[in-house]
Amino acid sequence: MILPKYSLGIGDRFGRQGRAQLAALVQARARDLEITPVWNKSHREHQITGTHPDSVRAEADAAVKALGWRGSYYVDADHITLKTVEPFIAGSDFFTIDVADFVGEAALKENIQDFAQRYGRYATGRGVPGTEGALGASPDDIAAIARKYLRAVQEAGAIFRHIEAAKGRDRFIVEVSIDETDTPQTPADLFFILAAIAEEKIPAQTIAPKFAGRFNKGIDYVGNVAQFEQQFNDNIAVIAFAIQEFGLPANLKLSIHSGSDKFSIYGPIRRALRAHGAGLHLKTAGTTWLEEVPGLALAGGESLRLVQEIYAQAYERIDELCAPYAAVIDIDRTRLPKPEAVRAWSSSEYVAALRHDQEDPAYNPHFRQLLHVAFRVAAEAGAAYLQALDANAEVIGRLVTQNLLEKHIVRVFAEQ
Repeated sequence: MILPKYSLGIGDRFGRQGRAQLAALVQARARDLEITPVWNKSHREHQITGTHPDSVRAEADAAVKALGWRGSYYVDADHITLKTVEPFIAGSDFFTIDVADFVGEAALKENIQDFAQRYGRYATGRGVPGTEGALGASPDDIAAIARKYLRAVQEAGAIFRHIEAAKGRDRFIVEVSIDETDTPQTPADLFFILAAIAEEKIPAQTIAPKFAGRFNKGIDYVGNVAQFEQQFNDNIAVIAFAIQEFGLPANLKLSIHSGSDKFSIYGPIRRALRAHGAGLHLKTAGTTWLEEVPGLALAGGESLRLVQEIYAQAYERIDELCAPYAAVIDIDRTRLPKPEAVRAWSSSEYVAALRHDQEDPAYNPHFRQLLHVAFRVAAEAGAAYLQALDANAEVIGRLVTQNLLEKHIVRVFAEQ
C-alpha cells in the first residue's frame, strides 16, 4: 500500500460524521485538491465511547459507498502500542505506532555504542541539502541521540513486526509517532531517528515528530511561528536526505498531529509544501466533536439544554477530564464561565463562545478546550446524546463539512 502525497486524518468520536467528513474531501476534489481520507480513532477514545476498532472500518466503508468515493482511503489505528494493537489489526490498514513512552529509556550500552560508531561519518560537518547548515552533531551528540531514541525505535520495530506477522507484508501503512514527548526533536535528532527506523526495516510512510511550540487541543498554535516554519522546512529537507541515505520509502512525509485548528501555521506549512514539493499527513481529529456541540446548540430546545449540561458536568469534573490531556491543554479556570451562566445562554451565545473565530470577542479558548476533552461526558449520556446527533444530523453535518473544507483543507492545500 502506498499513501498518496496529501492525506487527512479525520477522527470521529461517536462514529456519526463519516459521510459529512468525506463530503469535504469530495468538494475538495471538485476544486482539484486530491486529499486521501484516513479515519482514525485511538484505544483511549474507544474505551471512553464504548466502541470497538471495527466500528471505524464500518463507518468509513459506509461513507465511501454512500458518496461513491473512488479514491483510496484508510482506517488508522491511532497511537497504538504493543499492549493495545491487537483489536485494531483486523479492521485497520494504517497504524500510528506511538513509542513516546520509550523515549529516554536507554537501549543496551553496546547497541548505543555500535549505532554511534556506524553513523560517526555524519559527525564531519556534512550539510543537509535544503537546510542552512550541517547536522551539527558530534560523535558524543550521536551517542546521546541514540541513548534517548534508539530504544523507542526498537519498540516501534517490535510493534511493526507484530502487525506484519498478522496482516502480511505491504498490506498496511506505517506511521511512527514521537510527537507526545517533553521536548521537540532537532533536525539532527530526526535524521538519526530515521536512520534507526531504517535499521529496524520499518517501511514508515509518515513520521510525526514533536515541533516547537504548543499544539493544544482545539485552539490555535501557541509559539514562535517563524521558528516553527524553519523547523518544518528543515524537517522536510532532513526526510528527503534520509530517504537517499538510508533507503527509506520514497513517499515518506511529515505527519502533524495538530490537535485541530492550528490556523497560524497553516500558511507556513502550505508554503513549505510548495517550496519542496513535499507531501503531508495532517490529523484534525478533534474538529468533528467540536462541530457536533455547536450544531446541537444551534438546534435549540432539548439539544441546547443537553450541551449546556455537558459543559456543567465538565466544569465540575475538570480535574478528571483534563488529567489525560495535561500536556496539550492550557485552561485558565478563571476565564471559564460558570455553569449557571451557560445554562442561561441562547444558542447564539453558546456557539459564539465555542466556535473558533478569533475575530469574535465572545470566543473563549478556555471554554473550547474544556469542551474538547469533555466528550467523555457526552459518551456517558449514551443514547440521549446519540439520538440528539441523529435528530440534528443535517445541521451538524453541514458544520462538519464546512469546517474541514474551508478551515483546514483549503488553508493548507489550496493555492493562495
